Amino acid sequence: MLNLKDHVRTIPDYPKPGIMFYDIGTLLAHGAAWRETVVRLSDIVHPLQPDLLIGIESRGFLVGAALAAHLGIGFAMVRKKGKLPGKTISHSYTLEYGEDTVELQEGIIKPGDRAVLCDDLLATGGTASAAVSLARQAGAQLIHAAFVIELDFLNGRTRLDVPASSLLHYDR
Repeated sequence: MLNLKDHVRTIPDYPKPGIMFYDIGTLLAHGAAWRETVVRLSDIVHPLQPDLLIGIESRGFLVGAALAAHLGIGFAMVRKKGKLPGKTISHSYTLEYGEDTVELQEGIIKPGDRAVLCDDLLATGGTASAAVSLARQAGAQLIHAAFVIELDFLNGRTRLDVPASSLLHYDR
């Protein structure tokens, strides 16, 4: 069995000193490891029988779209304000130093759709929590959140009010 951590590159001091960046670019570049990532996420998500997956910009698009295609279900994008065409639903949230807004295209999520949130990384949980709120505002029944990587030391899971799963965990 593949050790997926062997395919995640760590980049110290990016994007600023003191931060360790866990880069899935090398995971995506390795076909067998990426396929295994999608299969393992599918093993978590498939039994939940979601109607669609919701991915957070931008690496969550890679994770969520690949997983949705594998499962044969729909996919919706959560993007920063002003990046989606047509009518949108928006949700503003507070960051450590300011505020941000995320949006979904209106009508993509049908009221009552069972949805799973997907992203490459769970860190502080701020954006994931905002995406959960936005999806609910759009009418989704958020049943789970699935991540490739979780930075356990940042306790982002505590900001989510849905069950969450992560394939890889890092303590620093």
